[in-house]
Amino acid sequence: MSAIIEHFKTLTQIPHCSKEADKLLDFLVMFAKERNYHVEVDEAKNIYISKGIPTLCLQAHYDMVCMGRAPVIETFIEDGIMRAKESSLGADNGMAIAMMMQCMDEGRELEFLLTSDEEIGLIGANEVAFDLKSKYMLNLDSEDEAEVYIGCAGGADITAFKQDSYIEGTGMCYEVAVKGLVGGHSGVDIDKGIPSAIKVLGRYLAEKEVTQLASFYAGERRNSIPANAVAIVRSEKILESKGDVTVRELSEKPKVLKEGEKIISLIDTFKHGVHAMNEELGIPDVSINLAIITADEKGGVKIETSARAMDAEALEDVTAKTVEMFKSYGFEAEVEDKYPAWKPDISAFTKLVSEEMRAVFGKSKMMAIHAGLECGLIAEKYPAMKFASIGPTIRYPHSTREEVDLVSVERTYEVLLGIIGRV
Repeated sequence: MSAIIEHFKTLTQIPHCSKEADKLLDFLVMFAKERNYHVEVDEAKNIYISKGIPTLCLQAHYDMVCMGRAPVIETFIEDGIMRAKESSLGADNGMAIAMMMQCMDEGRELEFLLTSDEEIGLIGANEVAFDLKSKYMLNLDSEDEAEVYIGCAGGADITAFKQDSYIEGTGMCYEVAVKGLVGGHSGVDIDKGIPSAIKVLGRYLAEKEVTQLASFYAGERRNSIPANAVAIVRSEKILESKGDVTVRELSEKPKVLKEGEKIISLIDTFKHGVHAMNEELGIPDVSINLAIITADEKGGVKIETSARAMDAEALEDVTAKTVEMFKSYGFEAEVEDKYPAWKPDISAFTKLVSEEMRAVFGKSKMMAIHAGLECGLIAEKYPAMKFASIGPTIRYPHSTREEVDLVSVERTYEVLLGIIGRV
């Protein structure tokens, strides 16, 4: 087992879910100091590490999306692929941190920028203000070997809230649920035909003409395609299980939301998924994820969504249309955690990175990604710096199916060493 993989296994045993990564922060600070690196931590809990007179800054985030049993992570390896038992793995972006740790073990003169809470809106990257010295920044948060990323989507989280009231219901009471769908990343997986538990459940309720909604709890993270959704409803008609929808009759007789029919209609008509494709790049151009819905016992209904687009104008458009839709259903809507797209840019640095990629993998392709990389935000703060993004092959991030190709990790580190040697 290579040193990088051992470093990664160490990271999996230190809890670092978004907003709950202080133990990993302390570990990484101590790790760097023990190897005689200069370390700074800012108020947003970003970590800056440096040695010597660096020309290259390596950048990654140290939080992870915790799904399933995470932060309890039990890794296993089959046929060169590492996964976790019943949890997300945290290879996104823990494998990048493990590569950085290996660079520190080797005493390399580099800068390292480790950002906080990337997975919940690039929060740390928004606050970065260190005095970076390098001419070049290599982000290590991409998820396909032999590809060099030179651009990414911008995004915005749109939340909606409505205060409803409860009234008496009629008919039988049912729990209607969609559980254990595969889930996935709301950016890179949004065009892969992965079903949304919220949409599957909403379609069933609309088809069965259910209008009495007592409660609705669905989704896991804003940046994950929902894998689970549960509604308590009342119905004069008999409801039965169908496909991915399981129905269980309950003995309770709960009150129902006054505007439950409107809420079901909104869920059913909401255009979750890809809105437009970027034919030139071969990736989604505009998308939106209907991520989380909660309807509490006091009648408050909250909906959380995540929109993405490859340019600022398209992001403004999908955001405005989503806000308008929510308002048409009587919700108050708010735009949160907005971050810019990283406009694709081919530079001497991206060409150098591509050459090193080709030297190791025998091929290289410059790409853009339909997900938020921190390069967009950081590039605005450091306009003189040149950027590129690479990473090993990681599949199904933000889900309990997450997996990483360990040979890809080793070869991507070879590429990294080649880049370090040339800059």
